[in-house]
Amino acid sequence: MAMNNPVANALSKIMNAEKIGRRDCLVRPVSKLIGNVLDVMKNEGFIGDIEEIEDGRGNMLKVNLLGNINKCGPITPTFNVKLDSYERFEKRYLPAKDFGIMIVSTPLGIMAHKDSKNKKVGGKLLAYCY
Repeated sequence: MAMNNPVANALSKIMNAEKIGRRDCLVRPVSKLIGNVLDVMKNEGFIGDIEEIEDGRGNMLKVNLLGNINKCGPITPTFNVKLDSYERFEKRYLPAKDFGIMIVSTPLGIMAHKDSKNKKVGGKLLAYCY
């Protein structure tokens, strides 16, 4: 199985486990980027605790699911987004105003799009979740 986008892979695993009503799911491989994306989702209340399990070959993350995700996925290609163009992408990826998040990689770290709007920074769009 070719893995060109590990973030997309992790999100689709979570999405599939959520659809069939699982309580948790294992995500591998683990990277800082995937960890940070999942942290943002946890802080926004979409997923529960995240626990790293060591298996001696790249480790895996055990993600507790809360049943709060309707849809999540990667944004590909990773668009550059400026402060004044967030709204355009919100219309494209989120179902309604103030509903759901887009996850953005900014110079200040990876955060939800509303936090990056408050801090007045742009960045690259990585994923969405609602």
